[in-house]
Amino acid sequence: MLDVTKRLVELLDLSPIGDDHFQGDSEDLGFPNVFGGQVLGQALMAASRTVEDRLCHSLHAYFLRPGNHSMPIDYEVQRVRDGGSFSVRRVIARQDGKEILTGSMSFQVDEQGFDHQFAKPDAPEPEALESEKALGKKLAEQMPEKLRDNLTRERPIEIRPVNPIHPLHPEKRPPHKQSWFRAQGPLPDDPVLHRCLLTYASDFHFLSTAMNPHGVTFMSKKLQVASLDHAIWFHRDFRMDEWLLYDKDSPSASGGRGFNRGNFYNRDGVLVASTTQEALIRQRS
Repeated sequence: MLDVTKRLVELLDLSPIGDDHFQGDSEDLGFPNVFGGQVLGQALMAASRTVEDRLCHSLHAYFLRPGNHSMPIDYEVQRVRDGGSFSVRRVIARQDGKEILTGSMSFQVDEQGFDHQFAKPDAPEPEALESEKALGKKLAEQMPEKLRDNLTRERPIEIRPVNPIHPLHPEKRPPHKQSWFRAQGPLPDDPVLHRCLLTYASDFHFLSTAMNPHGVTFMSKKLQVASLDHAIWFHRDFRMDEWLLYDKDSPSASGGRGFNRGNFYNRDGVLVASTTQEALIRQRS
């Protein structure tokens, strides 16, 4: 496991600070606020620490306030229900006494049943694509100096985008994006960790899907963007240290909001997880 991946695993390894209360550190990824995927991944880890012999099958969360990446985050877990097959947990994330995220997670015992899925869409193999880091090195000289280190930094999750958009010169495209994702280096055989890592990674390259038809990016002026909510459904087992295709589309944008959907497939074409998100995409006058 690379050092940068080890640091991410440690970031998700929360410290207990009381009955069903946990604390996690924050990381600075160069964004103005805490990366939403970090809060989601840590919230799922906190909830998972209170459940035995059941894995998360769905997660629904709302981002309430921007997080400060210079402060730790406290997570309170509420045990809503433990039934014969399912357990439900509510998680509240706080900084400085204020809620920044609230969410619910449902866990299920291993069970067999009907099985079907969408077929994996066509996509280039990851070996045919350049990594986000390699693309960042090519663009670094064109970017503002304060952003160059962020573009070229080592990443725990390697991302290889299909047909990437130039952040300074975007053109209008259909509301669809694809990227290959994989953790850098082998990971422990812990299905909880793999789910938390996918939760963390699912917030990358997602919000911008709704920007494609409008020819804008995070670098565009007079644009305010933020994740409003995020949901994940885990369908089948997977490993985050093996390549996963993240196939995303945006059926609608209206009222200053963009709606995004995503599916994660492994290289064998197995659909392992699905995501949805609504985001604020506001044009300032």
